[in-house]
Amino acid sequence: MADPVKILVVGVGNMGVSHANAYHRMDGFEIVGLVSRSIMSRDDLPEALTGYPRFADYNEAMAATKPDAVSINTWPNTHAEYALTAMDAGCHVFMEKPIATNIEDAEKVVAKARKKNRKLVLGYILRVHPSWMKFIEVGKTLGKPLVMRLNLNQQSSGPAWMWHKNLIDSLIPIVDCGVHYVDVMCQLTGANPVRVHGIGASLWKEASQQNYGHLHVTFDDGSVGWYEAGWGPMMSEIAFFVKDVVGPQGAVSIVVPQEGQTEASADKVSDSADIDQHTKTNALKIHHAAVDENKNFAKPDEIMMMDDEPDHQALCDREQEFFLRSIREDLDLSESMDAAVNSLRIVLAAEKSIEIGEAVHLNQS
Repeated sequence: MADPVKILVVGVGNMGVSHANAYHRMDGFEIVGLVSRSIMSRDDLPEALTGYPRFADYNEAMAATKPDAVSINTWPNTHAEYALTAMDAGCHVFMEKPIATNIEDAEKVVAKARKKNRKLVLGYILRVHPSWMKFIEVGKTLGKPLVMRLNLNQQSSGPAWMWHKNLIDSLIPIVDCGVHYVDVMCQLTGANPVRVHGIGASLWKEASQQNYGHLHVTFDDGSVGWYEAGWGPMMSEIAFFVKDVVGPQGAVSIVVPQEGQTEASADKVSDSADIDQHTKTNALKIHHAAVDENKNFAKPDEIMMMDDEPDHQALCDREQEFFLRSIREDLDLSESMDAAVNSLRIVLAAEKSIEIGEAVHLNQS
């Protein structure tokens, strides 16, 4: 049996704790340390994680633990620096999205992974989600061009208030969460993005950047898509979760009940900010466009139930199972690394579009 992969977990917030829980339970990993600037005073870690060495400084932890791999779950503006340091030390890297906050750094990280022959797995959780994989599979059968409508608005209260505010210090919402959904668009179309337009607004005076945005993407096969994201205490929970693909042959939609939150309080995270709701599908609704001789629909809509789909922790487990397999089996990760850079390029183009007030054209090599 192969020796376990010694892993250093950097960042123990929502995602870091989920990934650390996965490493703790998996035979293939051995946690050698947990890193966070405030970890020495943390008393809210799950009991299973309390026995691991704690470090407040990343470089100190790297020197003390000499890990085989590093799991980076910190604020986005630290991702590239931490990844480059890890790979220079000979470590494989799992990194939460996005890969960086600018394209230059993103390309440096990918180039370093290739040069050092280190595995770089990005936390694109929808890529391991069976319901989302089915959503994309069905979407590809609808013909071309496709129209893709996606959003994830989150209402900030309780713990989510500070979480969202701190995230905005690094990236605006359509950049931070947008990489997931434009990656879905790229998988659905298999086409190149050629034009991006973005709009945004500042509704939250406590946030350092715009807390609402909308991006539009045009692909070279004629497909178009939009993604909307807003964070803040003022956001509506009506239609906060829209996942819809339309093509000449019909449509496929993720169906999730959205009754809205009845009250907000300091100890309650709103439904839209609940991390388990961000990946939940409940069911897929498949609509067929074909009509009979009387112009009535030839086939009724189908409902594909997803009752047995994995929850958020199980999805994190799947990500780490893939990370371990990529190391053990020397998997070629070229496609996923390039896709991470491509999705970042699209959302940053939307941010640029907001800044200059016009569409941004993407050059394709």
